[in-house]
Amino acid sequence: MQFRIILAASLVALLSACGEGSAPPPKRVVSAPPPPVRKPATTAPLVQPPVRRPPPVSAHMLPGLEGVIGATTGDLIRQFGKPWLDVYEGEARKLQFSGTACVLDIYLYPSAAGREPQASHTEARRASDGRDVDRALCVASLRKR
Repeated sequence: MQFRIILAASLVALLSACGEGSAPPPKRVVSAPPPPVRKPATTAPLVQPPVRRPPPVSAHMLPGLEGVIGATTGDLIRQFGKPWLDVYEGEARKLQFSGTACVLDIYLYPSAAGREPQASHTEARRASDGRDVDRALCVASLRKR
């Protein structure tokens, strides 16, 4: 018990000694100068990104896709009927035809200026689980008889 009293008294003495004497003046905090005012940049004309063109139609011509690759929208509707989905994606257009066996996406891109867009790419998948299927078989199963 007496040890605790002595310890407390010495702590009080130590702490009071720290407060005595001349303490250094508090430091003055100076913030950094404001950033220089920049002149607004001159407005440059907006540059259009280059138009991405698909590879030539012949690059996607596979056996069984005759009549699809290179076809126009009207040609495709005559072959498969009304598309289940018709979506414009920028300059491209996607027609989707669907049946029990598969779903066929046909992408049409503009070709030469003034010409109607032509089909240049296809993708096919099973309707049930979305797994890829043979495009030629899908085209054959969806063609109107």
